[in-house]
Amino acid sequence: MALTVASLLACAFPFGFAWYFLWRFVSGLTGGAAMALAAPTVLAHLPPKRRAIAGGAVFTGVGLGIAASGTLVPALVAWGIQEAWIGLAAVALALTVITWRDWPHEAPPVAAAPPPQPSGALRALYLEYALNAVGQVPHMVFLVDFIARGLGRGLVAGGQYWTVFGIGAVIGPLIGGHLGGRFGFRPVLRACFAWQAACVALLLVATSGPALLVSSFVVGASVPGSVAIVIGRTHELIPHDPARQAAAWSYCTLAFAIGQAIAGYGYSYIFAHSTDGYPVIFALGACAMLAGLAVDFAVGRRRQGS
Repeated sequence: MALTVASLLACAFPFGFAWYFLWRFVSGLTGGAAMALAAPTVLAHLPPKRRAIAGGAVFTGVGLGIAASGTLVPALVAWGIQEAWIGLAAVALALTVITWRDWPHEAPPVAAAPPPQPSGALRALYLEYALNAVGQVPHMVFLVDFIARGLGRGLVAGGQYWTVFGIGAVIGPLIGGHLGGRFGFRPVLRACFAWQAACVALLLVATSGPALLVSSFVVGASVPGSVAIVIGRTHELIPHDPARQAAAWSYCTLAFAIGQAIAGYGYSYIFAHSTDGYPVIFALGACAMLAGLAVDFAVGRRRQGS
């Protein structure tokens, strides 16, 4: 958290591309570390019955951050770019100070025996989560630009739909955690792939206000919602072993980051080398979601056959 604050503050000073690249890398690294460490650290100290809804509550913070960015950043940018970075650093510093002493002080139980090799289902989950990242990047990176420039509706309209995206992200983890705790995380994960594929592909055929609202809200809810679902799925695959659960979630986070990075560069290349890259980007995002769904079904059939 402290390094995240430092990275935001450093970006306020225009010392060239290398400086900005370094500190954005630090921000991405610390953000990934927080995603990998925060939930296992907290959930390991909770009784099993509370972990599903608690996992959703933890990742509601991601949604709150997205929703806040839709309103806070435009307000700060009105004062200037440097002031916006300083303002973000100040907010991050305040949140860091408030929560500094609230983390569990005791270490979670550690498995006595060396962890076995991951199962086929767990390796498949890593791939599925990477594909999930590939499918989410079109909305996470290009949604506002698509609305503002691709549809010619302006930055204000783009910001409004990004706020809708953030509102969905606030409640998505709670919904994902609740549904996973009630119906099981595997069927909920499959449903998540299906509804995300539909809502990403929706923008290929409809760009009316209601279509944009539905697509923004559902995918926004699914971004942190899928986090709660996947961490719950790791607990299903590795019951009663907090150390291995934390390790598995770290690999999930790594897989997501790799998928996100590959998609970010790939989509940017497509966008830069085409006159209208939005349809291709959204189509590839929907296909990635369907591929993740197909992988999960394939693993399920193979396990039933064996």
